[in-house]
Amino acid sequence: MSDSPAAATAQSTLPPAAVDLDDIVVLGLPLWGWQIALAAAGVIALIFLARTIWTPTTRSLRAWALGNIAVNAGIAVTGATVRVTESGLGCSEWPRCTPDSFVPVNTGHAAFNAAVEFGNRTLTFLVMAVGVITLIAVLRSIPRRRDLTLLAAIIPAGVLGQAVLGGITVWTDLHPAAVSSHFLLSMVMVFITVALYVRIREPEGKPRVTVNPLLHALSVGLVVVGFLLLIAGTVVTGTGPHGGDAMAPRWDLNLEIITPVHSGLAWLTLVAAAVAAVLAFRTGAARPVRVASVSLVGLVIMQGVIGYTQYALALPESLVVLHVLGSALTWIAIARLYFSTTRLEAPDEAVTDLPAEHDGARTPAGPAPGQ
Repeated sequence: MSDSPAAATAQSTLPPAAVDLDDIVVLGLPLWGWQIALAAAGVIALIFLARTIWTPTTRSLRAWALGNIAVNAGIAVTGATVRVTESGLGCSEWPRCTPDSFVPVNTGHAAFNAAVEFGNRTLTFLVMAVGVITLIAVLRSIPRRRDLTLLAAIIPAGVLGQAVLGGITVWTDLHPAAVSSHFLLSMVMVFITVALYVRIREPEGKPRVTVNPLLHALSVGLVVVGFLLLIAGTVVTGTGPHGGDAMAPRWDLNLEIITPVHSGLAWLTLVAAAVAAVLAFRTGAARPVRVASVSLVGLVIMQGVIGYTQYALALPESLVVLHVLGSALTWIAIARLYFSTTRLEAPDEAVTDLPAEHDGARTPAGPAPGQ
């Protein structure tokens, strides 16, 4: 939950590579060639799996929505790997890698750093592919739902926004404001993908609160506090040692002052999550609400353990990446709890507190079997 003030001058323990990227050859092919091939293979595999989008079902749509959650959270974690390995300028230009090439040839950086940054860039194509496939599937649903179409359209647009922010991050030599914005946009996209995942199996309509009013209010408060926690974490990170490059600018702030703010928000999140879990069980909330609240409590506790451990150990790279992963998972749990406290209600349909289960035999907007 916090970064160590003593670690502000800590140096990366990862040994730099001593050769240019194009000198690393595997089976006769440069490493960057393998990275491109793997990314292309991943996109082709997704296209093959996407044969279900022509006749989308609730089950297949939710699978693609879940995939969007995974890839948008995952690329935030790989971005953290770029940062802690000081690989942020392994490709010093954007959209090119170098002034003369789209691939990392003669980058002026160590082979390891160039490979990490270029590999992270190629993952963007996978994230975009999942988003576009999901959008096509939603558009193919009969009848077409405007609410799902909007959510699905935002996802690939957000990926494009991420690409632009990535370029700004490189152009500003990894300024912490740009790096923070890059991460926070990923978290916004994760929130939207969770919304899509949940709303797919609900009817189109207006949201209705299906839990105790205090529990719903807590879920709203957790979204606000959770996002403030993410912002505070990026400020701490932007002041600490892992800037993505040895020469990257840092915030000129006092870690001894901003770290307790980050920790305080984390404790507030834990208390609110614990109260939400108690309310969920005492008021007989539906199973998704209970599961989401308990999961959130567990994830926040895990984040606390990781945070204080990395504080004590002066921010080892592996724990920093694990902490970012925990942040993404915690944010997903917050979003899941929030959306589980409401349910879309069709104008001509009574809504129960229990979510409808579908077996993949129809599209989200179609009639239930037997109707």
